[in-house]
Amino acid sequence: MRELSFEGNRSIDDYTLSTVIATSKSSFFATAWWVRWIGLGAKRYFDELEFRRDVVRLILFYRQSGFMSVVVDTVVRRTPDDVFVTFRVYEGEPVRVKQLTIDGIAGIVDERRMRRAIPLQEGDPFNRFLLQAAADTIAAWLRNRARPYAQVLRNFDSDSEAHAADVRFEVVPGPLTRIGEVAVRGEGRVDTGTVLRLLSVHPGDLYKEDLLFQSQRDLYSTGTFRSAQVTLADSAPPMSGGEGNPTARARVVVRVVEGPRHRIRLGGGYGTLDCFRAQSGWSIYGLLGGARVLDLSARVSKLGVGRPLDAGFDQNVCRPLQSDSQSNRLNYNAGLTLFQQAFLSPRHTASLGVFAERRSEVRTYSRTQIGTNAGIVFNARRRVPVSTIYGVSVGRTDADAAIFCSVFSVCDLQTQADLRERRRFASLTVTAGEHTEDFALDPTAGGHVGITLLHASRWLGSDTLYEFNRGEFEIARYIPFGRRGVFAWRLHAGALVPATRITAVGQNLRFVPPEHRFYAGGPNTVRGYGANELGPHVYVITDSTSNNYDSLPNGTKVYRRVRTVATGGNSILLANVEARVPAPVLPDRLRVALFVDVGQVYERQTELYSFRSMRVTPGAGLRFTTPLGPVRMDVAYNAYALEPGTLLLQNDSTRTLVELPVTYQQRPPTSFWQRLVLQFAIGQAF
Repeated sequence: MRELSFEGNRSIDDYTLSTVIATSKSSFFATAWWVRWIGLGAKRYFDELEFRRDVVRLILFYRQSGFMSVVVDTVVRRTPDDVFVTFRVYEGEPVRVKQLTIDGIAGIVDERRMRRAIPLQEGDPFNRFLLQAAADTIAAWLRNRARPYAQVLRNFDSDSEAHAADVRFEVVPGPLTRIGEVAVRGEGRVDTGTVLRLLSVHPGDLYKEDLLFQSQRDLYSTGTFRSAQVTLADSAPPMSGGEGNPTARARVVVRVVEGPRHRIRLGGGYGTLDCFRAQSGWSIYGLLGGARVLDLSARVSKLGVGRPLDAGFDQNVCRPLQSDSQSNRLNYNAGLTLFQQAFLSPRHTASLGVFAERRSEVRTYSRTQIGTNAGIVFNARRRVPVSTIYGVSVGRTDADAAIFCSVFSVCDLQTQADLRERRRFASLTVTAGEHTEDFALDPTAGGHVGITLLHASRWLGSDTLYEFNRGEFEIARYIPFGRRGVFAWRLHAGALVPATRITAVGQNLRFVPPEHRFYAGGPNTVRGYGANELGPHVYVITDSTSNNYDSLPNGTKVYRRVRTVATGGNSILLANVEARVPAPVLPDRLRVALFVDVGQVYERQTELYSFRSMRVTPGAGLRFTTPLGPVRMDVAYNAYALEPGTLLLQNDSTRTLVELPVTYQQRPPTSFWQRLVLQFAIGQAF
């Protein structure tokens, strides 16, 4: 089978029709003339009997979908070795739903809302599959309104000549039901009281099927149980309480199977900005017989480039970290965290942890600290969970001297050393968000919206130097089109509001530590820029003589040896749009993406917002599906030079910095190839 195609199918797409029939074409490597000679790929052969049956299968499928006058013809072209098959479909006029009636729901549900929720509507083709789905939807609505034993009877009258059908659903709602006894089966190390506290159903509550499913997910998400089932004990409606108490009582059975108490995890990997990295963890579930988890985790990165495990990899496999002063030591994180499920309520989760870490951003800053944090996730398993975390740590932030000099006007070495001293940092972070994506690693529908607010001040226990507010907002949506195409967009904004000027380290400052400023550029923000390259920069030279620059005709000096340092900004605006479609080659595994990234990182002054430094970088990429998520390669076009910034002269002997009275501007890339930026990553950009 070299080719299989459909013609005339306006209402049902090719992919759906191909799943109905037995005939299928050989794989790409067995059909494409320029690779099939290799002999790879699945070879599928033409079966005359199944081919004839496929015509009947397509007719039956169309009739079940409401097209009663459908006609299917075929065209078969044969060669000595190959067969090319085309199914020609003449759909005809469908039978449409003229009237849809639902009886037996008055006073139980809002009929108007339920009619909008069912998949079969008046005027639609009379699809038998959607008829069954509509009945299931009605039954689910009733089961979530204290009618667990509701039955929905279907009836219809179809007239093929008039192309019309009348559909009727007769609902037998059953008795109004409350939760009765809740029995737990299978518990061992975890006591019965803990299981009951995790449930969202309690004796006396009106029955809602969604709460049974929610309770089941809550039990399983603790990690303590290998499996969990929350079901009705009786398949038949129980007796009601009598004439004076018409409400019935349904028994609920909770069956759990406990999993292993200890779990160990190990991992490793490679990243261009992390070099080699490794991580491990050890978790204890059901600690002290309750729904508690004690987690010990550790991870380390910059293996091969950071002391004390420097192997010179920055000269070869980790070349992006070459000459990066922030990557010359290992990054690490070690933490011990206790999680308490069902804290005060089944909906809340609490945590308490201690940690020690060193983290860094390429050519910007590094942060070394030890601390503790405590948090509560309110409505942890509801539509919009709210997380509140209080953290306090003691540590130091090391950044390039040029950042302190250009951003905070602190150029002398002694004052910079004071800013790098160990200080106490305390903050309160509130995060709220809604996630409706269908898949976390590779979403194709739904979206998310979230907001994060951070407040640091002396009233929380922070050093007086660390007083500021930080906020971020993001919204993203994924819109499917065609069979497997996705149109995705994202908006992201953030702002910093430092405290009023304070007197610290002998100066009057509005200080925000570099690790809390905004940075952008890289595979997940604006792909036309490298990591942290978007936004304000400062430029450092060690030689200001004519030996180190070229003079342009307009008098501008372009230095040959200049060090660029990203300073970040106090505001960020990002917008991304991307269309992902199956590739013509290996469409099940490979997708093509076209995207446009728009963004800016800037230093907001008195204005509310500004677009003066907005950058637009379009591009294209490939997505290859793997068990770890899509492996992504993007190529973006960037015709911009880095933003102009302050030019500093550094004295190598004294390490002092002097601000020169000019604004330095690098030359933009001159050739097409210099304007292309290549990005590799795992997972979608957003």
